[in-house]
Amino acid sequence: MQILLVVVALVIVVGLAAYATMLLIRLRKQTQAKQAAIAAQQQAIQQRQQRVLDDIRYIALAMTEDRCEISEGVLRIAKLFEALSLTERVVDDYPATYQHYELIKTHPILEQRKALPKQERMQLDFTRMKSEAALQDDILSEAKTLAKFELKPTH
Repeated sequence: MQILLVVVALVIVVGLAAYATMLLIRLRKQTQAKQAAIAAQQQAIQQRQQRVLDDIRYIALAMTEDRCEISEGVLRIAKLFEALSLTERVVDDYPATYQHYELIKTHPILEQRKALPKQERMQLDFTRMKSEAALQDDILSEAKTLAKFELKPTH
């Protein structure tokens, strides 16, 4: 009778150990899958960030080579930095760019611009061109720097 109890106890312990082992293996697989998913997500984020930074560098280079108007370049670059949530980190490094951006960011474009009365369009153009003329050298100097822009580590 005692041997039977020992055998039953042994079967129960072995069964519980097997079940615990199976649960540990499942947990390990889930943890590995979660880590792989996080790594893939981080890689996708880094690739997107790198593409956007490449776009910023390309636009800045185009501005310095006179292939892109200053206001258009400033608007695009500022919007791309916003998309990366980097505006606060770079605004002090490019004061002329952001000074001009603050002036033109609310100007309507495309169809909205066409819908404005001619006088209002001319006033907006005058304001934009006056700012461009005053800041052109500084903006182009900043664009040369932006053409080689590398993201600084946060730590």
